Amino acid sequence: MPQLLLLNGPNLNLLGTREPEKYGHTTLEDIVENVKSVLAQHQIDLAHFQSNAEHELIERIHSAKQEDIRFIIFNPAAFTHTSVAIRDAILATDIPFIEVHLTNPHRREAFRHTSYFSDIAEAVIAGFGAKGYEFAALSAAEKINSL
Repeated sequence: MPQLLLLNGPNLNLLGTREPEKYGHTTLEDIVENVKSVLAQHQIDLAHFQSNAEHELIERIHSAKQEDIRFIIFNPAAFTHTSVAIRDAILATDIPFIEVHLTNPHRREAFRHTSYFSDIAEAVIAGFGAKGYEFAALSAAEKINSL
């Protein structure tokens, strides 16, 4: 069965309690279960990884290639605006991905308006809260099943 990697960056482990006025009350575990449910309807398995450490995210991206991961849904969180290293890891593996953000970075501080990933992503989904992950999962499933 094809497999998709759901990859989440720093501080997303705190969802549900971290600034709920911005990020809502949905936990990361809830998001993972919702994405898993969407993908199961399309016969796609889900692997999930979250880390607050840049090097761990890079290692997980590298290993995705050996695991024959077909697609990545990635919320780089704060690394969106800082990590050339993660960008290079994604480019090196050549695995298509959708960039997801819970909030709309363009409605926030100016430093959040720049993404090191948007120009290489298949799509960017931002501002829909946890629902954005479900939109990404549906889109990714269509792409995987059309290959």
